[in-house]
Amino acid sequence: MDAAFTAEQDEIRRTLRELLAARGAPDDVRSAAAPPDGYDTALWRRLSRDLGLPGLALPKEYGGGGHGTAELAVVLEEAGRALLPSPLLATAVLAAPLILALGTGEQRAALLPSIAAGELTAALAVPGGSLSTALGLTGDPTGGAWAGGGRAGGVQARPAGGDGGWRLYGEAPQVLDGHSAGLLLVAAHTGGFPRSRTLLFLVRTDGPEPPAGLVRTRQASLDETRPLARIQLRDTEAELLGADDAVDATAALAAAGRTAAVALAAEAAGAATSVLEQAAAQLEARESSGRATGSLQSVELRLADLYVRVQSARSAAHYAVLEPDSGGLALAQALEVLRITTAEAVQLHGGGGLAREPEAQLYFKRAASDELLLGPVHRLRDHAAQRAGLFGRESHGGRAAGQVAV
Repeated sequence: MDAAFTAEQDEIRRTLRELLAARGAPDDVRSAAAPPDGYDTALWRRLSRDLGLPGLALPKEYGGGGHGTAELAVVLEEAGRALLPSPLLATAVLAAPLILALGTGEQRAALLPSIAAGELTAALAVPGGSLSTALGLTGDPTGGAWAGGGRAGGVQARPAGGDGGWRLYGEAPQVLDGHSAGLLLVAAHTGGFPRSRTLLFLVRTDGPEPPAGLVRTRQASLDETRPLARIQLRDTEAELLGADDAVDATAALAAAGRTAAVALAAEAAGAATSVLEQAAAQLEARESSGRATGSLQSVELRLADLYVRVQSARSAAHYAVLEPDSGGLALAQALEVLRITTAEAVQLHGGGGLAREPEAQLYFKRAASDELLLGPVHRLRDHAAQRAGLFGRESHGGRAAGQVAV
């Protein structure tokens, strides 16, 4: 399917595309991602002030735009087209929905208006490189085994005393935008073995001095536009997200994961669309110059096949807006299509000069890094199939229920 966008959604798309086009070509992202924050802070302020992107899906009472997943997907698709380095994904897609879902009235009032205004960025810190499992994309987050605990590593939390505070100890090795975020949402294990559970904690890092015991180290990442950081917590003071330790953090993470999958599927589809358009434009330029050959005609067929794949991925992402439970499958399809399209673009550059290799390689790195962070594709599909019950249940005879012997 191809969604029919509203006039407002089309206006958001047009305005954002024009603004990002004025910023420069995608091959400028290396310099854009070079500053300490990992993104162009002036551009982020403009995106926040003029378009309200950080608060697009937040309620108006907190200074947000009051929009939904559809508008968020439109924005992420355009960001993917331009390989935009920004804290939008970490802040608006991953962190803000968790604060809105679990935070107390005081926490929401203190944090969400600053996030909506672009003044405060946030990052979700999950132990052990298990972000996709924590979000319910490649595994069941219930129980929080992915967060470690006890002797299993991860991050542990313990009450600090009678004042309601908490202390955190442990590390999260791959935190998206974790080196620059002004607020960390840390998933930690607490309660000991009998009452073991996973909760989310707030660690403010935007003060004049970093919290005691917090060490943040930016890591070398495959994709320069997706900066990652190692977060180490050594008896660091934290605040519980929510009114008490009875909140269901894993359910909130799974709900945020469904929205994130839709947004990321749209972003990957947007990136694949951009790569395909670049290759097609250069093929057209060569044909108009009279240099079309049999080899270029074969390239046309390959691009036609890619066009079908990319449009199918876009349709799946748009459908997931209406059916968020299909977000995992849409994300798997979009990541696979982005990988295939960028690989073809790099190959076509070597064979026929039909793609600008520096740009194509940047998009290829985005495809690979996203799959490492959120996939792999086969696990996304396997978990979606398990949730849908496509494989049935194991029978006593070792054959899935409903399976017919041949």
